[in-house]
Amino acid sequence: MAPLRGLTGALFRNTYSEFFHGIDWAVTPFLTTTQGSRIKPSQLQDVLPENNTRIPIVPQVIGNRPDKFITLSKALFDLGYETVNWNLGCPFPRVAKKQRGSGLLPYPDIVDAFLEAVIPKIPNRISIKLRLGRHEPEEIFALLPVLNGYPVQELILHPRTGVQMYTGTVDLNGFEACLALSRCPVIYNGDIVSRAKFESLRDRFPSVGTWMIGRGLLQNPFLPAEIKGLVTDPIERVNHFRDFHDTLFDRLSVVRQGPAHLVDAMKGYWGYFHHFFEDGGNVLKAIRKIQRPEHYRDFLKRFFDHQAKWRGDSA
Repeated sequence: MAPLRGLTGALFRNTYSEFFHGIDWAVTPFLTTTQGSRIKPSQLQDVLPENNTRIPIVPQVIGNRPDKFITLSKALFDLGYETVNWNLGCPFPRVAKKQRGSGLLPYPDIVDAFLEAVIPKIPNRISIKLRLGRHEPEEIFALLPVLNGYPVQELILHPRTGVQMYTGTVDLNGFEACLALSRCPVIYNGDIVSRAKFESLRDRFPSVGTWMIGRGLLQNPFLPAEIKGLVTDPIERVNHFRDFHDTLFDRLSVVRQGPAHLVDAMKGYWGYFHHFFEDGGNVLKAIRKIQRPEHYRDFLKRFFDHQAKWRGDSA
């Protein structure tokens, strides 16, 4: 399971794994390094082992300060996490302009100095999630020789640039070139939205042994199981989705501060969930106008009782 900030936190991961199958492990939404030498308990809430009992996780960290990364990595190791993932892929401008996430990709010298300082001083293994570049896909070809010089456990590569965000198409030729040049295992991430799409990628890249799914999983929660050949009765899919949705909503209502935050959180999920249903676009438009949890609950009850139809494999 890919990390989607604000969406795939521990509550979602646990609820998802109760209702759906096919995911072996998850990378968490990133933890941010902070000033000072102490780690606040709230900073680790999403990765506490007692909050992650259903699915194995790899905590992800974003930052460009070696000393802060080392402090947080050691705290994660003390919690039992033998691997930490460094985020070099976040595409959002407010992150990248601070030379974090994909904002570091044009600077192989800074990445080199970071890894040289960090790797000897952390007890964890390190994996890296990245894109082809911040501005140009060719940026990765200056970076890969640097990464090849360190014992990186794996690269999780989304073959877009940071400035693309999630628009345009994935650059499969660029991914293929990186696959040939990388000395460590490469995980594919990006636009796996159907079993057919996965199978075409698997056939093109037979040496890839691990695949990461993010948006496709939210658009069709059954997709990982479909990829693994786990059969689910299509007739029961809407009812199963409804049970999952209602459980997620109930659990979020306990932890979200204020009704507006609760409804906004569900709107974030429906930005993806609507792909699962026929007429999902109109459903999303209606949900975006709702402001109060009781109105949201009433609308979804009517929708599931009378309108909800699975969109089918085209989703």
